[in-house]
Amino acid sequence: QVQLVESGGGSVQAGGSLRLSCATLGFTVSRFSLGWFRQAPGKEREGVAGINSNGMTAYADSVKGRFTLSKDNAKNTLYLQMDRLEPEDTAMYFCAAAPTDWNIDLVISGRLRMPYWGKGTQVTVSS
Repeated sequence: QVQLVESGGGSVQAGGSLRLSCATLGFTVSRFSLGWFRQAPGKEREGVAGINSNGMTAYADSVKGRFTLSKDNAKNTLYLQMDRLEPEDTAMYFCAAAPTDWNIDLVISGRLRMPYWGKGTQVTVSS
């Protein structure tokens, strides 16, 4: 059974950093496409960053240069390093996964929806 468990959220001041982790169970991350998404109150969910099984990455324009995606295949864990956080980054952050190679640009743009999701971790950035 595929399971995704996010952690690492918290409250920080603008300009600070957080690293989110997505621990996975039931599959091998090297064979899956993975992504981070976020949803702020009253707003639609949006793609943040993703990586497919071939290692191709995609980032939302709003986080390029500030967020860095990485994964540890040995630990079956996906990470999102978030630097220079802004109040606009405040949201619930979710990890998602899909088997094999997905078009990660379409995933992050919202045109493809991954089938497996975690329950999320809250990130709050104060000004």
